[in-house]
Amino acid sequence: MSRALINKYNIAGPRYTSYPTVPYWDKSTFSLEQWKDTLVRSFKESNLKEGISLYIHLPFCESLCTFCGCNKRITKQHSVESPYIKAVLKEWHLYLELFDEKPIIKELHLGGGTPTFFSPENLSLLINGILNDAVLAENYEFSFEGHPNNTTREHLQTLYNLGFKRVSFGVQDYNETVQKAIHRVQPFENVKHATELAREIGYTSVGHDIIFGLPFQNLDHVKETILKTKELLPDRLAFYSYAHVPWIKGNGQRGFSDADLPSAELKRTQYELGKELLAEVGYHEIGMDHFALKTDSLYKSMEKGSLHRNFMGYTASKTQAMIGLGVSSISDSWYGFSQNVKQIEDYYNLLNQDVIPVYRGHILNEEDLIIRKHILNLMCSFKTEWSYNQDNLYFDELPETLMRLKEMEIDGLLNINSNSIEVTKKGQPFVRNICMAFDLLLQRRQPDTQLFSMTV
Repeated sequence: MSRALINKYNIAGPRYTSYPTVPYWDKSTFSLEQWKDTLVRSFKESNLKEGISLYIHLPFCESLCTFCGCNKRITKQHSVESPYIKAVLKEWHLYLELFDEKPIIKELHLGGGTPTFFSPENLSLLINGILNDAVLAENYEFSFEGHPNNTTREHLQTLYNLGFKRVSFGVQDYNETVQKAIHRVQPFENVKHATELAREIGYTSVGHDIIFGLPFQNLDHVKETILKTKELLPDRLAFYSYAHVPWIKGNGQRGFSDADLPSAELKRTQYELGKELLAEVGYHEIGMDHFALKTDSLYKSMEKGSLHRNFMGYTASKTQAMIGLGVSSISDSWYGFSQNVKQIEDYYNLLNQDVIPVYRGHILNEEDLIIRKHILNLMCSFKTEWSYNQDNLYFDELPETLMRLKEMEIDGLLNINSNSIEVTKKGQPFVRNICMAFDLLLQRRQPDTQLFSMTV
């Protein structure tokens, strides 16, 4: 990839796990009651047809990883587990009161923080508490994020027995210098042990998360990490760019300076090298920054055209309603978004008052819904289309949007057709930039300060 293209398009931009993106949510048109109304509407429309998704945020970690931008609480006191699980189940029951039938759960994901901070016994209490008042969809998928250093056989077996068949281990990088810089030291042997344990127990999809663009990381480090990954051959990979957002409150990204980070050009070279090495052993690129073997459900969903993207990243199937439980979790009713309070004390306080602990959100208007579909199409299949009869993804500012894309077409990043655009192979690394041309809220109000990580 040319240095000129990288320099030209390496700007701050969203990762588009939602549209509108969180900084552009309109708080003036949002209320908890409106959020409930959109969720009930979505639930009635889709529960029997496709079920719902659940994301549960488990925020506790025993130590701080300095690359992490997630909401977390650092503690070694495991007495925090039980009160938190009781609170999450209380929140779940407040949502259940809104519905006139049992939810059918299609997807359930445990994220963090460190889900395996919790004991197997407490995780069992949590999942059983959720499932007692729900029905499982025919082809449900349960998954969780595991830390290779503390995911035990008991964790894996307990969750497997509860229906979990997919696990993702955070690897980041195997080089010791890089690991020390990001405060995430975990030998290859630990990852190997956790991966082999999961397969021995029966997990059908084991994933690894790898990051490029980390402090002190060079091409040799990336090559070493990919070669070690090839030894274990995980079913899917998230191989993504480190998002440097040290301005976010509570972020741990202060253990190194900007000068310690690879240049944009080196970051992109790291990615291209990793992608080439992964292709040699049968990995296929899925959307943006994801790879999977042909046997994995993520690849199969791409082949069928059913790939979806939401706040959990890429998923193999779509549900219209996604409920986020726990501090800072984001929910999506398709017609609206909501986010829970970020402090555990505030979360407990609102639940004690029998209040769903939402503190902000956005109700989508007709324009939002159209743009959302275009961005989803681009992120999941690298193309989108419309018709000019005003009823099929057409919007008033489409001509201006196409004008913004003209220079990208000249640069070979996409093809503009009479009623569609298609992203080229050359343009796929810049799909975030292409989506930004459709992002009407961003175009109308450019931020005064940096809100997003760099696109390259």
